[in-house]
Amino acid sequence: MALSSKLGSLLRQNGQTPMMSSMLNSLRCMSTSSKKLFIGGLSYGTDDQTLKEAFSGFGEVSEARVIVDRETGRSRGFGFVNYANDEGANNALSAMDGQELHGRNIRVSYATERPSGPRSFGGNSGGYRGGRGGFGGDSEF
Repeated sequence: MALSSKLGSLLRQNGQTPMMSSMLNSLRCMSTSSKKLFIGGLSYGTDDQTLKEAFSGFGEVSEARVIVDRETGRSRGFGFVNYANDEGANNALSAMDGQELHGRNIRVSYATERPSGPRSFGGNSGGYRGGRGGFGGDSEF
């Protein structure tokens, strides 16, 4: 959304053409619509199939996936549900956020794309920080 706002202000400064206006409106629609939901607070007993069943009453679920630890195969307590259309996602978000599923109150929100590039592991981007003889920050330990 910030990108479309920035782009809009640049176009207004430089004299907006009809084609650019149309492209900007398309970008706004894409950035505000979402068919993918993040589901947090899942029970460790929830799997892909039971997650899909729990959310299928609100619209056509194209995919439901519980994220698992690579090493142990155990649920990490969150997952994602993809809908065929925005309406299903909107309905599920309104109805399921804060509701109980398999004994746990779940959190439902629109999923956001993770920025591309290298991922950071640890608090302060990890790695040696020098100076005080420690790793990962300015602690006094």
